[in-house]
Formats: sequence, C-alpha cells, structure tokens
Amino acid sequence: MMAMAMEKSKFASTSLRIGILFMFTLALVRPIDAGKPHLISFKSSDLYPEAVVWDPSAEHFIVGSLRRRAILSVSDAGVVDTLISDHDLPPNSTILGLAVDKHRRRLLAAVHTMNPLPHFNALAAYDLRSRFRIFLAMLPPSGTVMRDVANDVAIDFKGNAYVTNSAADLIWKVTVDGEASIFSRAPVFTSFPVDRNAPYSYCGINGIAYVSSGFLLVVQSNTGKMYRVDPDDGTARTVLLNRDLPLADGIAVRKDGVVLVVSRDALWFLKSNDNWNEAVVFDRTELDPKRFATSVSVAGEDRSYVLFGYVLEGMSSGTREWFEIEEVRSEEESKAENVWVYVLVGIGLAYFMIWRFQMKQLVQNLNKKHN
Repeated sequence: MMAMAMEKSKFASTSLRIGILFMFTLALVRPIDAGKPHLISFKSSDLYPEAVVWDPSAEHFIVGSLRRRAILSVSDAGVVDTLISDHDLPPNSTILGLAVDKHRRRLLAAVHTMNPLPHFNALAAYDLRSRFRIFLAMLPPSGTVMRDVANDVAIDFKGNAYVTNSAADLIWKVTVDGEASIFSRAPVFTSFPVDRNAPYSYCGINGIAYVSSGFLLVVQSNTGKMYRVDPDDGTARTVLLNRDLPLADGIAVRKDGVVLVVSRDALWFLKSNDNWNEAVVFDRTELDPKRFATSVSVAGEDRSYVLFGYVLEGMSSGTREWFEIEEVRSEEESKAENVWVYVLVGIGLAYFMIWRFQMKQLVQNLNKKHN
C-alpha cells in the first residue's frame, strides 16, 4: 500500500507539472484577430487633413487641415472635437505636420501657406492641457527656392523639434524655447537625380521621425530614398534599402523598431539589424490612391493607422464631409504570428499527450500490483 501511495503521489506531482506547462502554453497563444482592421470615419466639412498623430495620454488621434488654421481631435469612435483654433495664424493656413511631445504635454504643428497667399512657414507649439499657444517660431527662409514648404515635424528627447522643408531639401531646428534655425543642408539630400517631369517632383525630403537610439530618419518623395540624420550636427547618409519608396510621404516608428512609411498608394514596413545603416522593406500593403493617404501613426499596441485625407481633391477646390483613419496590417507579420500560434498549440498538445501516456502507464502498473 505504501508503494502504491508513493506511485500516486509521484503521478500527481508529474500531472500537476504537465498541467501547469499546458496551461502556460495556452496562455501564450494570442487569439488570431480574424476581424476587419479598425476603420474610423469622421465628419468635418472640408477639413482635408494632411497629418495625423496619436496622443497616448488622451488616447485619441489629432489631425490638421489643408484649409483651416485649426487642429482637431478624433476619438476611436470618430467623435471630432476642435482642439486648437489659432486666429493668429494666417487665414487658410495649412497644417502639414504634427507631433506630440508626450514628456512635456505639448503639441507641435508645422504651419504653411500655399499660393497665392503670402509666404508663411512656422512651427507652433501648444500646451495640450490648457490648449494655449506656447510659441510661434518663424522658420528662416532657405534663400534657394521661390517658396519654402514647412512639411513634417519630429521631436527628440530634449524637446528640440526638426521640421522638413520639402521645397529646399533642408531641415530646420527649433529648440524647446522656440529658437529656429536652419539645421541641415546635407549634400546627400540633393545627390540623387530627380525626374522633373514626374508627378510631385517638386516635393523633396518629407516625412521625418526620431528614433529612440538617437537619430532622425527622413524620407524623400521625389527620389524614394531614406536618410539617417545626426541630430547633433545635421550630417546625413543614405540608408541602403532593398527597394526605393516612390512618393514616400509620412513616416512613423513602432515600439518594436519597425518603421512605417506611407505614400498615396502604399504602406511599407521596414526593419533594420544595424541601427539603420541598411534596412529591408519586408512588406508592402496596397492603398487606394483615390483616398490619397499622406500620414501614418502608431496607436495602442503598435497598431498602424493611415490617414486618408483626400488632399488632392482638397487642393483642387473640392468639397467633402467625411474622412478616414484606418488600421493597416502587414500580411507578412500576420503569417509569422500564425506560425507561432500553431507551434505553441503543438507544444501544448504534446504535453497533453505525454500526460495521457503517463496516466495510462500508471493505471496499468497499479492494476498489475493490485492483481
């Protein structure tokens, strides 16, 4: 009887360990999201937003406008609220770039005026708690083009802002106190040939993002190139890619290091193993060019959202009430996740089969001893 009790105790201990392993394995398996990507439709007459950014503290999106001197918030249910309405900006100002400084609870906006309005390029900073403007920094003219274009903006850990000039292929820098200067005229920005007969050939360096490792990534629309820029001295070099990114516009960085680049008809997914000296485009998701995507943002748990602002229609005196922010997924990443799900399920089933085999063996041994 003592031996049988010991056998039972050993079996119970083994069964418990296997059961815990089985439950742990199942807990690791994330359910496959078979639902449709999240689509946010929001209504704001003739807004034509060009930029979108996620505010992690307020947990809503923030969008600018092609035609208004206003910045709006958009909830994940599509509820719209006017966040900023700045009447010190010129009428019909365009908000081309937005960035949230989450450490200082500031919102930065790149402001530009289009023809035939008087020239105006500035970076506006707003307190997200009070919604008051902190400063309006006028960006110095490049002196090399007829009309400069303040396009996108990124922020480093110190609160410095970097604004791209898409017409002159340069980067402005604005300190945390609002002092603006021309920061980088890196020769590499103008080292690649541009087909001047191609659409949007006038649009040079465009989207910009700060990478937590301590540098900037910039994409160029008219060449499809990406550059790594040193935030200390403005020196830049080309990131070697396995393919160009034609008409690249907005750029965003996920927490896992994957970089997203959007154009009017595609969202590219990129990764690098050497701190962005070289990188690989590992997936490309087609977008509807009629909706004219211009900006990409990362929200929640590294979910990628693209803004469809129909800006081409907006630049041609169109009229529209509804716009969209839509989640876009990588098919390649989804396939990889599915493979891991099957592997983990297989491991769990293997544990279960071992448990069943041991139970059968124990029952047989107990029956032999009993007989």
